[in-house]
Amino acid sequence: MAERILVTSALPYANGPIHIGHAVEYVQTDIFVRFQRSCGKDVVYFCADDTHGTPIEINAAKQGLKPEDFVARWYDSHQADFRDLGISVDYFHSTNSPENKHYAEYIYGKLKEHGDIEKRDIEQAYCEVDKRFLPDRFIKGTCPNCKAPDQYGDACEKCGKAYAPTDLIEPRCALCGTPPVRRKSSHLFFKLSRHADFLKETLRKPGFVHQGLATQLQGFFEQGLADWDISRDGPYFGFAIPGETDKYFYVWLDAPIGYIATTEKWAKTTGKAQSALDFWAAGSDARIIHFIGKDIVYFHALFWPAVLKVAGLKQPESVKVHGHLTVNGEKMSKSRGTLIPVRSYLEHLDPSYLRYFYAASLGSGIEDLDLSLKDFRLRVNGELVNNIGNLANRSLSMLAGAALEKRLAPATKEGPGKALVEAALARVPEVREAFEKLEYRNAIRIITEISQTANGFLQNAAPWAKVKTDPEAARADLSDAAEVAYLLGALLTPVIPRVTEKLFAQLNAPPLTFEALATARYPLLDRSRPVGTPEPLLPRLEEDRVNAILGQPPAAAEPAKEGKKEGKGGKAEKKAAEPKPAEAKAPEAKAAEPAPGEIEINDFAKVVLKVGKILAAERVPKADKLLKLTVDLGEEQPRTICSGIAEAYQPEQVQGRKVVVVANLKPRMLRGIESRGMILTAGPGGKDLSLLDPGDMPPGSEVK
Repeated sequence: MAERILVTSALPYANGPIHIGHAVEYVQTDIFVRFQRSCGKDVVYFCADDTHGTPIEINAAKQGLKPEDFVARWYDSHQADFRDLGISVDYFHSTNSPENKHYAEYIYGKLKEHGDIEKRDIEQAYCEVDKRFLPDRFIKGTCPNCKAPDQYGDACEKCGKAYAPTDLIEPRCALCGTPPVRRKSSHLFFKLSRHADFLKETLRKPGFVHQGLATQLQGFFEQGLADWDISRDGPYFGFAIPGETDKYFYVWLDAPIGYIATTEKWAKTTGKAQSALDFWAAGSDARIIHFIGKDIVYFHALFWPAVLKVAGLKQPESVKVHGHLTVNGEKMSKSRGTLIPVRSYLEHLDPSYLRYFYAASLGSGIEDLDLSLKDFRLRVNGELVNNIGNLANRSLSMLAGAALEKRLAPATKEGPGKALVEAALARVPEVREAFEKLEYRNAIRIITEISQTANGFLQNAAPWAKVKTDPEAARADLSDAAEVAYLLGALLTPVIPRVTEKLFAQLNAPPLTFEALATARYPLLDRSRPVGTPEPLLPRLEEDRVNAILGQPPAAAEPAKEGKKEGKGGKAEKKAAEPKPAEAKAPEAKAAEPAPGEIEINDFAKVVLKVGKILAAERVPKADKLLKLTVDLGEEQPRTICSGIAEAYQPEQVQGRKVVVVANLKPRMLRGIESRGMILTAGPGGKDLSLLDPGDMPPGSEVK
C-alpha cells in the first residue's frame, strides 16, 4: 500500500489578491507534492481561503458589502490564480464553511472538556469614537519587543513576536486614529502553559521544524509560555462561541482548523475517504506536512500542536518553513510597484518561468529569496531555454527532418551515447534526495549539469555534419540525446509540468516518473516509435516582457551580453547603446585601468577557498557598507569577518546562509574589528551584489 501523505499550504487571506510572494510557498509546496506523486506516494494537497477576522470586516464595510459577499469574490480569484500557476491542489475550500464551524466547535468542546479553557476578565483597548473594543488589527502602535512602528495588535510583522493589543506602545485606533481607553471584558483562554513540556519535546523531534527556528522558539519558554486568548468581542466576522454571549472564535483558532475542514469537504465530495478523521485521527497512519512562511511559525509550531493534542487529533509530522520574497533586493511594496499580484504576472509571462526560477533559488532553509528581474531573465534564458530547451529542440528537430524521418535508432550495446545516458541515470538518486530534502536549487543544479553534458556530447558528435554522409550514425547520436531529454522531462515534471507535458508529446512517449526511474535502464525510450512534431518548448524572455510585470516600460538598453538581440527592438537597442558625442567642455576621461595580468596555476593554488555558514550578522556602527559576520568554517571556533555587503543585504537576510570564504587571507583591522577572511560575491558593488552560493556543502568544505 502506498504511503499516505497529507500536505497543506498556509491559507491565503481573503482580503486581497495573491501576490508573487505568496506564490513562493504555493510553488514550493506544489513541487514537493508533484515529486511525491511521481515517486508513487498517495498524496493529497489541501488549501483554503482564510476568511475571518478584523481586516475583512473593515474592508467589506468600506465597500458596502456583507463580509460573506466580500470573501466570495476573493475565493473565485484565488482559485483561478492557483489553477493558472499550475498548483495541483486536490481541494480548495473556505474557512467560512459548515465543515469549519463543526470542527471549530468540536475542538473547542474537547479543550473545554479537558479543563484547558478558562474565562478571565481582561483589560482591552476600547475606542470611544467607534464604540467598540479594538482587538488585533483594529489597533496599531509600536511593537513592545523590537520597537518597530506601525504594527498591529496581535503580532509584529518585523520580529515575529506575539503579544496582547494592550502591550503596544503609543496605541491608536486603526479606524479613526484616536488613542484608545481601557475597559474590562471577559475572554476565554486556552491554557497553552500547561503543555510546555509536550511542546519542548515536539520541537526536539528531528525534522519537525528548522533547527534555527526551534532554537528561536525556545525564547517563549524562557519568558514563560503564555496562555492564549481565543475569543474576540463582537462585532466580529467569525463563528460565535457556543454557550457565550457576543463572543467569537479568534481567527487564529479556526484558521488552522481549516486544514481539517477542507479534508472533510474533500472526503464528502469525492468519496475517497469517510471523513477528515481518516487522516486526522490520532491513530492515522498518514503523514501530515504543513508548508508556511516564517512569520507564522508560532501559531503552527506551538499553538496548533497543543490544540490537536488536547483534542485527541494527529499532530503534523513536519512544518516546512520558507523565507520571504524581495523584488530587486527590496521588500515588496505597493508604493514601489513591487507588490506584484500573481494575475499581473500571468497576464505577461508563462508561469513555468517563475516556477523554474523559484525552484532554482530555493533551499531547505529560511533565508529570504530575491527576485531580481535581471537575474530572473538571465537565469531562465541561460538554463531553461538555452540549455535544457535547446537540447530537446536541437535533437528532435534533426530527428524529425526529412533525412531521418522521425525514426529513432536501435539502442546500442556500447559507445559514448549509451555511456552518456547511463551517466545521466546515475545522477537520478542525487536529484531524488534533493527534492525530498526541499533542496530544490541542488536538484536544478544537477539537472542543468546533465543537460550541459548532453549538449557537449552533441557538439562533439556533430550529427548535423553526418546526416548526409552517415545518416545512421547521426540518428544514433540524436536518439541518445533524446533519451537524456526524456530523462530531463521526468526530473523537471515537479517544477515545470506544462513544459514537460509538451516535451513528452514531442517525444511521442508516455510521461516518465521517479517511480519508474527507480528501476529504469538504458534505453528509456521505445525506439520503435517515431518521435512527434518538435517545436521550441519556451521562448526566450525579453527584457520588455519581464519589466511589464511591474507595469514599467522597457528599461534603457544594456550593452549586449547575451548575444544578438532578436525581434523588432534589436536595432533600436543597438542604436541606444552607442556612445554619445562628447560635449566641448567635458572633463577628460580617465585612462582605462590595465587588465589584470595572467597568473600561473601555482599563484592561484595559494588561495584557500572554503564553505562557510553565517551564524550571526550585525551592522558595524558608523559603517554603511559593512556587516560583522560570525562564520562557521568547520573549525573549533567560528571566525569574525567584516564584509562590505550591507547595502545589498540586511543582517537577517544572510543569517544561516552558506557562503564561499577566502580562508587564508591575512587578518585585517576594520573599524576596530579583526576580520579573518573575505566573503566572495559577484556584481559591481553597492546594492548590486550577490553572495556566491556553494550549495548544500558542510562548513569547512574546500571550494576548488
